[in-house]
Amino acid sequence: MVLMSGIYIWLLDMPLLQPEMVWMLLGERMAEGKHMYKDILDDTGPLAGGVYWLLHLVFGRSVIVYKILAGLVVFVQMAYLNGLFMRYKSYDENTYIPAFVVMILFYCSFDLVTLSPALLGSTFIVFALGQLFAQTVLQKEGSDSVLLVGLYAGIALCFHFPLVIFFPYLILAGIVVSGFSFRQLLLSLIGYTIPIGICALYYFWIDALPEFVIEYILTGRLGEVYVHVGFRDMLLLYVTPLFFTVIGIFLSSLFKSLTVNQQKQLQLMMIYLVFAASSVFLINRRTPYQLLILIPSMAYFISMFFIVAKRGFVNRILAYVFVLGIPLIGYAWWYVKSERNELQEYAVIYKQEHEISKNKRVLVLGNDLGFYKNATQVTPYLNYYISREVLSDFEDFKDMADAYKNFLEEKPEVVIDEDGVFRNLVQRIPLLQEKYRKSGKFYFLED
Repeated sequence: MVLMSGIYIWLLDMPLLQPEMVWMLLGERMAEGKHMYKDILDDTGPLAGGVYWLLHLVFGRSVIVYKILAGLVVFVQMAYLNGLFMRYKSYDENTYIPAFVVMILFYCSFDLVTLSPALLGSTFIVFALGQLFAQTVLQKEGSDSVLLVGLYAGIALCFHFPLVIFFPYLILAGIVVSGFSFRQLLLSLIGYTIPIGICALYYFWIDALPEFVIEYILTGRLGEVYVHVGFRDMLLLYVTPLFFTVIGIFLSSLFKSLTVNQQKQLQLMMIYLVFAASSVFLINRRTPYQLLILIPSMAYFISMFFIVAKRGFVNRILAYVFVLGIPLIGYAWWYVKSERNELQEYAVIYKQEHEISKNKRVLVLGNDLGFYKNATQVTPYLNYYISREVLSDFEDFKDMADAYKNFLEEKPEVVIDEDGVFRNLVQRIPLLQEKYRKSGKFYFLED
């Protein structure tokens, strides 16, 4: 893992990604005493925001810390999944092949090993999956694992909203595969609602419940999506893992004799794969890391292929294709895109013009986050698409009053107005227009 991550970080010199910049700015704002959704307009999960807040308190802006901690989270998932398959006899032999497969899959793209809300949330989905596996063997009436299934899935939802797709998975898998009774299903659903209920209660307490519902649950799903990477490129990165997954499904379904418990586990993973793929319709940023939730099911089927398939020349070739091909495709894709300068929408590319914001209080109303690299982000308007809706809603007098108050209190020294949002705003609020001098897309605070 250290070697494979090192190739991206040091050899290919991977720059800071736009989502990483947003997470660090979010943590910085929260460390100043600001609250998510109330004082920070963004759709990052509340628990993920708490993690970034703690990281900023301890380490400040340090992208290498994000990479290191992401590697530790990946290792936890890798070890847990391998132990899970061994504990519940998913295969005929105990082996560390699943752990190796998981490690390879996490390097099919350059951004899977970063501390994203998707990675944090998927860890608890993996834990929930472990409790479902326990039900296929134990079948204990009133088992603690029934409550933990819902609790882990609910925690995952509070990290990353697209993981809400596992709510119907929980119901379907619990009833059809694990055979939940009505009491067990109800207990699991209660566990599911506890984490999101606690978050809602907290935001109700600080008078921000409507903002929590609108920004985290509604606006980020119904609004415009950040298209950092196109579907064609995402398919290119995932095509090899999906190819091996299909082979594993075909082999395990048609040619492998399974025990009753293994058949239930196979059904759990088949249903899981479908629901995990469906989460792509709820994402707020189109990036490869959004699909890392597929990894547990892909690892299950790919490991099945490597364990069951007979040794031979063809299988040896396929093994080399898997081990070498997946990381190399990821490395090559990043290198080609970087050389062609086609990552402007995803990476934070620092340019000479960004020097204008150095060591200043800055607000960027646009997608060029390079202006934040050596600057301090001020005002609640962090997520541009959500902020644009708020600052352009001239019929909402509360939003306009709040905007004037925010600019008056935090006084951004430079406002970068890429699409004319701030220009239209100051035309509506003349008192604000008097405080800024316009120069192209830049607005400078006058002393």
